Amino acid sequence: MVRDTDFIDADGYRANVGIVLMNADRRVFVGGRAGARGWQFPQGGIRRGERPEQALYRELAEEIGLARDQVEEIARTQKWLRYRLPPQFVRRNSVPLCIGQKQRWFLLRLAADESALRFDSTDQPAEFDRWRWGEWWDAVRDVIWFKRRVYSNALHELGAQAFPEGLPPYPAWWEEHAGAGRRAGPDTGG
Repeated sequence: MVRDTDFIDADGYRANVGIVLMNADRRVFVGGRAGARGWQFPQGGIRRGERPEQALYRELAEEIGLARDQVEEIARTQKWLRYRLPPQFVRRNSVPLCIGQKQRWFLLRLAADESALRFDSTDQPAEFDRWRWGEWWDAVRDVIWFKRRVYSNALHELGAQAFPEGLPPYPAWWEEHAGAGRRAGPDTGG
């Protein structure tokens, strides 16, 4: 949902943070979209005047109920990662027009018990109604198709810190879901 306080740049990209939450076993949180079939990482808009770090901890609390002291920041992407919305998802009557998202991604390690995860910590409608711990690459397959490249790019960049010994091998489904050429390394998408 685009709020009137969200920052949308002159090119029509909504500023956003993406959160990869990892447990001690280096599995990642994947949330099931409330009332829908899709799965994704927590993410949310950066409000006007808000720094990405502030948005990170606000979204972390709003979407999965965690406070700053319940996580440890491991890494963040160096640049904005972008994706365009397919034409059918662009709200043509929105002012300013939002054509996609530019995201700063953060890799966090859970420093609390997983029982701290909750979806009812705000009066806003819940983003997720279920969750699971997934393997490093799972969300690339499970997220809606137009976000797959940015998920792949974020996981490639953040994975260097999560797996200093080398990224996990690509699953058998990788080429079909992530697209040809992804083995060559990340593309920042502009």
